Amino acid sequence: MDKEKVLQALRTELFTAVVGDVMDDMGLQEQFLPPHIRPLHPSMKVAGTAMTVLESDLQRETAEANAKSFGLMFEALDDLQQDEIYLCSGASPTYALWGELMSTRALHLHAAGAILDGYVRDTEGILELNFPTFCYGSYAQDQAPRGRVVDYRCPLRIGQAAVRNGDWVLGDIDGVVIIPHESVSEVIERALEKVHGENLVRAAIKNGMSSAEAFKTFGIM
Repeated sequence: MDKEKVLQALRTELFTAVVGDVMDDMGLQEQFLPPHIRPLHPSMKVAGTAMTVLESDLQRETAEANAKSFGLMFEALDDLQQDEIYLCSGASPTYALWGELMSTRALHLHAAGAILDGYVRDTEGILELNFPTFCYGSYAQDQAPRGRVVDYRCPLRIGQAAVRNGDWVLGDIDGVVIIPHESVSEVIERALEKVHGENLVRAAIKNGMSSAEAFKTFGIM
């Protein structure tokens, strides 16, 4: 399945619950990021491929010397490609990893969104841009004297999920799920089939079928 078909399906037809369900059936059962990574606004949805970013806290004794350094953050941000998601982890949750100016640059590069294993700031500006952003919430404390990006396009582990550069990502109000790039065609095909089945179940229940009978008939609930 080509990239455009995957993006079309993820953006317009699928949602995290159904994608997670089919991956459970495939034995991929540790694909969700932790539940406290939420959309900055409930209506936000993100779909694309991961551009992984590793952040690290600065040691207190070196923080002053590195106060103006963001490490490789600018290089990582400028390396974003169309339909990629800036997906950052590794820092302690004591400062913001993303803000309005970063969102503005990412929009210019046609990136799909940002997912932070931590906080963001400049929330009103990000919401005004309507840039899909998933995070713990809002916290204005700056990363400049506290952390820096030490690597990007590298493997990450966030909670139970392993995330590799180029893996597919889908996020909505119910969470963020990682789809291994080598499995995406099968996942999408199965998920679309399940959505079709759920539509049949929904119609049957609306017409009076019991939940037990619906599950017996369709195997979906």
